[in-house]
Amino acid sequence: RKFLTTIGYKVYIAPDIASARGLAKAIEFDVLLSDLRLPDGTGWDLMEELSAIKPVRAIAISGHNTDVDVERSRKVGFLDHIAKPLVAEQLTAAIERAVKKPRPTGARH
Repeated sequence: RKFLTTIGYKVYIAPDIASARGLAKAIEFDVLLSDLRLPDGTGWDLMEELSAIKPVRAIAISGHNTDVDVERSRKVGFLDHIAKPLVAEQLTAAIERAVKKPRPTGARH
């Protein structure tokens, strides 16, 4: 959070899917960054749920980075899948790419 706010981004933190769901309903955001391991599900679950409601530009973050994990991230709509530990330049580049992409049209079903 500190790094992203330092470089000019407004950051909202949701520690779990339930909190993220509430934030997504309450605010408009440019990019979703989601860990794949959440206390009440996975980042994949979150992405599927949110993208069924509204278009979402999102980046997956994970300590598990097999080809299967990366493919699943792309399949549910994540634009990028970044390995932990995070490298500032890699994260910044992924966010910049995501922001430049047009927001997906309509909800995914």
